[in-house]
Amino acid sequence: QVQLVESGGGLVQAGGSLKLSCVASGASGSIFSIAAMGWYRQGPGKQLELVAYIIGGGSTSYADAVKGRFAISRDYAKDTVYLQRNRLKPEDTSVYYCNADARATMDHPYTSYWGQGIQVTVSS
Repeated sequence: QVQLVESGGGLVQAGGSLKLSCVASGASGSIFSIAAMGWYRQGPGKQLELVAYIIGGGSTSYADAVKGRFAISRDYAKDTVYLQRNRLKPEDTSVYYCNADARATMDHPYTSYWGQGIQVTVSS
């Protein structure tokens, strides 16, 4: 099993910045392999949507709504993914979820894991 723990959410004014972090850990502490990590969000009354992801080689992809404002990065040594969010808008208000495609051990296949979610509220 892989656990994902998000941090860095909260309340911020429109135009401000906030950085989310997500740390992945395995039952024995280490994780055999992580293919990709990403962030999703679900706003009030909206469906879950992909925000950004980063694959093992470092390539990134972003939703059109956040291009140029958000930046995803990863610390491979710490199994941590970050989401730097700038020029925040009220419509960015959502619960943000961390996701990882990972193999807990060499005996496990790649599985999609999710964090518990963290609230981000952008006030106008």
